[in-house]
Amino acid sequence: MNFDITLVIIVITAIISIQAFSNAGLMQKLIFNPYAINHKKQWYRFLSAGFLHADWMHLLVNMFVLFSFGSAVQKYYAYFFGSVGTYLFILLYLSSIVAANASTYFAHKNNPGYNGLGASGAVSAVVFASILFQPTTKIYLYGLIGIPGYLAGIAYLAYSQYASKNSQDNVNHEAHFYGAVYGIVFTLVFKPSVFKFFLNQF
Repeated sequence: MNFDITLVIIVITAIISIQAFSNAGLMQKLIFNPYAINHKKQWYRFLSAGFLHADWMHLLVNMFVLFSFGSAVQKYYAYFFGSVGTYLFILLYLSSIVAANASTYFAHKNNPGYNGLGASGAVSAVVFASILFQPTTKIYLYGLIGIPGYLAGIAYLAYSQYASKNSQDNVNHEAHFYGAVYGIVFTLVFKPSVFKFFLNQF
């Protein structure tokens, strides 16, 4: 596959999210609800929730970040993994949606009132895979403040871990944390030599 799968993911996510904005039934059917997964065996919710967003801002921010990093990661995957690189990139994205929410599932599987949605965990996985390939490339906060990727990554993990235990903002910071870690682990499991590539850039 030579086309940009990142754009395909963005288009599919946008279509489903926008449809769900005005269709409460669709939103409730696809949203991440650990109770429904555990008691009704609706396992598809692990994946479907990654294509839903709470509002336009939530959707636009996630898709902008995915657009900013996804194509580069896909190219690195093609370089390191050859002809299967694109398929592994798709697997990275889809499996990270599930992996990012795993801890949340176990924490809330008997809580019928808990719901979650969004691609943030998967987007975090893509961003951290990018940092693995380009650790010294600057990531710009608010488009103004440039921070080397590896430092931005450390700060992001520290904040996500702190916020998951202390924040009351209704954001699933645990999903951000585990998604980010998963992006690194997934890549290294399939290509351990990427770690040497990472170190050589310093």
